Amino acid sequence: MSIVIAIIIFSLIIIIHEAGHCILAKSSGIRVEEFTVGFGPTIIGKQIGETKYSLKLLPFGGACMMTGEDGESDDPKAFGNASLPGRILTVFAGPFFNFLLAFVLAVILISAAGYDAPVISVTDGGAAKTAGLCDGDRIVKINNDNILVYREIANFSVLHPSAIQEELTVTYIRDGEKHTVSFKPVYDEEEGRYLIGVTSKDGRTKGNVLRVLQYSAYEVEYWIETTLGSLKLLILRKVSPTEMSGPVGIVNTISETYTESAAISVFAVVINLINISILLTANLGVMNLLPLPALDGGRLIFLFAELITGKKVPPEKEGFVHMIGFILLMALMVLILFNDIRNLLM
Repeated sequence: MSIVIAIIIFSLIIIIHEAGHCILAKSSGIRVEEFTVGFGPTIIGKQIGETKYSLKLLPFGGACMMTGEDGESDDPKAFGNASLPGRILTVFAGPFFNFLLAFVLAVILISAAGYDAPVISVTDGGAAKTAGLCDGDRIVKINNDNILVYREIANFSVLHPSAIQEELTVTYIRDGEKHTVSFKPVYDEEEGRYLIGVTSKDGRTKGNVLRVLQYSAYEVEYWIETTLGSLKLLILRKVSPTEMSGPVGIVNTISETYTESAAISVFAVVINLINISILLTANLGVMNLLPLPALDGGRLIFLFAELITGKKVPPEKEGFVHMIGFILLMALMVLILFNDIRNLLM
């Protein structure tokens, strides 16, 4: 059952991504030759206008195939012959739809389970209490990082392993007034890490419609920032590439989450799977916008270069760069798959 759920989540996220490309391509006058759900042999297909909509045998994701997407074409409706703004919007639409899906899911999550405002309770003997923070203070900034939800406080040590060992500058609001204090976190032998000395005062809180929309946007921003922070740690070699997780690892995580949540309630299953889905779709949106060949971000680099210079990069040269990027991405996927299998066997 958990594997089926994982496939459904993966497929939904990728289909929404491809639907973004499809919708904007059509609105920009680009011919979409085929929009597929799944991969492999076609089970059923229907031609509607100039686009064939197909259901494939293997239920993993989908694809949006546009005329002239990967090369030159004389067709007036080819991707390369569309207006430059239309091409930029078509490429950007995939990641944007992932963020849009994350927001919609966040609205459902926060409406049902509430939001985690960064309002704190201080622990006795902790660094925060010693520095003068009190129960009910709302932390709004740590060093240069704005704080929108409590998890940003809780995860600060994970995303800032060096900063957490030094003196922190914490900005908080008390009785409507903003205050700033500096203190050094205390190392906890039992936890094995540096602690600020705070907990969430109210946990998750439910609010009105405007509050739900506000914190839904914060939720998406939180996962985007977390993804970017994790990538930064990887680039700076603060974490090992062996700690990366791919489809197999994610399926395993979904399976464990489903099993643990099912022992609690159906509500817990739904909430936790929605939470994972927000993480995954926001992650896919961020990863696709990275300025790397073969990704949407890499394609946008070429389009923005055309916007600045007024000249198109020759399609064969762009295609070659994307091909090299694709090969490197496949090599990375093999490494991640190896890590996933090794971690499962450990």
